[in-house]
Amino acid sequence: MSCLISLARTAERLNNGEGLLGTSSDNVVNVPASREARTLNEPLRRALLQARLREDDVAAHLGVDPKTVRRWLNGRIPYPANRAALADLVGADELDLWPDAGGPLTTRTRPAELIAIYPHRRSVPREVWTRLFSSAERDIGILAYSALFLAEDAGILRILADKGRTGVTVRIALCHPDSPHVVEHGAMPANIRNALTLYRPLQASKNIDIRLHRTILYNSIYLADDQLVVNQHAYGVPAAHSLALIILRTEGDGMYSGYLGSFEHVWSGATPLV
Repeated sequence: MSCLISLARTAERLNNGEGLLGTSSDNVVNVPASREARTLNEPLRRALLQARLREDDVAAHLGVDPKTVRRWLNGRIPYPANRAALADLVGADELDLWPDAGGPLTTRTRPAELIAIYPHRRSVPREVWTRLFSSAERDIGILAYSALFLAEDAGILRILADKGRTGVTVRIALCHPDSPHVVEHGAMPANIRNALTLYRPLQASKNIDIRLHRTILYNSIYLADDQLVVNQHAYGVPAAHSLALIILRTEGDGMYSGYLGSFEHVWSGATPLV
């Protein structure tokens, strides 16, 4: 009975123009209370409240419209990539938030190595990057064209420098700015040079090595011990707007091994930055 009363009160607040999480815009009005009470995703609402996230916060993290988040709260099931990203954002299991979602990317069936999927690299929260590199005890690797978004983050640079001083091997492989693979990409050579200016001081720290490669990358790879972030590349699509996967090493020759092998192959043919 108390649950029904709670849902009815929530629906009443919606009809009075209040957002599900108290947002100041895009409020739902004139929605029949009985319909909202049947479709409201209460587990998702509770998860967002516990994570202290408003609808606008979720929209910014996932790169979607706030109205889309409102629809999810009202019962619409997100696409698989958004389900994974949102579940990771609030620290919940997809099955708890959408038990009837189904589909190939749910936690029931997706590979155990694949622990999170983000629709765009830019939607990966900063705390995921800091947690990734801060967790490393043996090895950190960055393989990209420029990885400028990390180089511009002073906090990330401090983490890399500190890890090198404590004995963690840090390897950074960026594309040579004169490589024909990047010269035709407009601002890319300038981005690489800017990134190198920011990364170069790290070489003063012990155990940090920076190299230049001339490889066509199909993915950017960021590793920390037994975890990888793989940023897929798609022709004509900026890397920041392309899919990002978080992969955890498991037993056997799986996804982690394949991407790690790619990293090592490029690294072995790269030349030291001088």
